[in-house]
Amino acid sequence: MVTFSMSTAGSPPASERIAVVVMGVAGAGKTTVARGLARTLAAEFIDGDDVHADESRKKMRSGHALSDAERRPWLDRIGAALSIGLRAPSGTIVACSALKRAERDHLRTATGPALQFVYLAAEPAAMRRRVGGRAGHHLPASLVDSQFAALEPPWGECDVIEVSAEANLERMIPRLAARLAGAATRGSC
Repeated sequence: MVTFSMSTAGSPPASERIAVVVMGVAGAGKTTVARGLARTLAAEFIDGDDVHADESRKKMRSGHALSDAERRPWLDRIGAALSIGLRAPSGTIVACSALKRAERDHLRTATGPALQFVYLAAEPAAMRRRVGGRAGHHLPASLVDSQFAALEPPWGECDVIEVSAEANLERMIPRLAARLAGAATRGSC
């Protein structure tokens, strides 16, 4: 299990620390974008895949989607990490699917109003190709369609920034980082 602890020595004020979930379906680039944002913003990066229980990874690897009940403890761990991360020097950025509104609301409850989301909007065919080309990942391409079936796009949620999963990362990440940092100081909603 992953544990989370941070030092706050020399930290910026809490109003400038960020808690961000980069969300979307498998293959959208959550890990890549979250890592890039964390590097740019000097924040901690957590890959939500690393927080899954071994049994959950095994189930997904065998081609079975997790139930809402099986995802709940995982979301609890991510919410705790984000909450702890708000006390970190610059905050925390997590790559996490957060496909359903209830999952995002669960994370909002655990973290509070400082939480922001980046939604990587994607097309099914492109994501099947991306996931099918991965080696060693716990989620097979056969589960991409179940991710789209579960997806409740975050349209109208005031703390969500939507970007294309096909966007140029070299241009997108600096712009996104600036927007997230600005939202952290003035509140996202």
